[in-house]
Amino acid sequence: MVTYNEEENLGQALESARDADEIVVVDAFSTDRTVEIARAYTERVYQQHWRGFSVQKQSAIDHAEGEWILLLDADERLTAELREEIREAINGTGKDGFYLPRKNYFLGRWIRHGGWWPDLTLRLFRNGRGAVKAREVHERIEVDGPVGRLKNPLLHYTYHSLEQFIRKMNNYSTLSAREMASAGKTFNLKGLLLNPPATFFRMYLLRQGFRDGLHGLVLAILYSYYSFLKYAKLWEDECT
Repeated sequence: MVTYNEEENLGQALESARDADEIVVVDAFSTDRTVEIARAYTERVYQQHWRGFSVQKQSAIDHAEGEWILLLDADERLTAELREEIREAINGTGKDGFYLPRKNYFLGRWIRHGGWWPDLTLRLFRNGRGAVKAREVHERIEVDGPVGRLKNPLLHYTYHSLEQFIRKMNNYSTLSAREMASAGKTFNLKGLLLNPPATFFRMYLLRQGFRDGLHGLVLAILYSYYSFLKYAKLWEDECT
């Protein structure tokens, strides 16, 4: 796990994983009680300055000594059913990794549509067979070997308020624009005009976000705005 000022979430996340053989936390010099809470669950707490999502998470992986690694975020929780399924899945398996379905909670409601379910994410993998692909944002694990899929969901308590969502969206859109620029992509008006409505159409209609009521509508609007922001920031970078 990697952390920075996660005192509100961290205790519940670590409590849900407390029966793991080892717990490794890499903290980016939090200024709240994050480190104190982490050390109540493990002595394996390391600190390094923030170097980006991919680098931080790979550092946590590098510190792990066990045969299997589960990468967990501070706003995620393991259920008893998922813990048991993990134990059974890694016992003598020929797989080198597993996708976990993730169940996302947003403003008081579990979101079931719009691409937020089952939200498969590869988090469980054999040590030495998986690594974090270097990206500015939306990092992911790549496993060298066969992968499977678990059934029980990882619980994800996402954004507690629209203010928090918008704050993170502002940061992520900056990172996405930077990543596009690093990949050699240049701004074009077509991307700015077409991608935001396409994002809304995909989430709200194709992936049936409308079935989540007003929550689904708000999410589709927010994600289309995020799409607009990253292209607008790419344009901004080219103007300065």
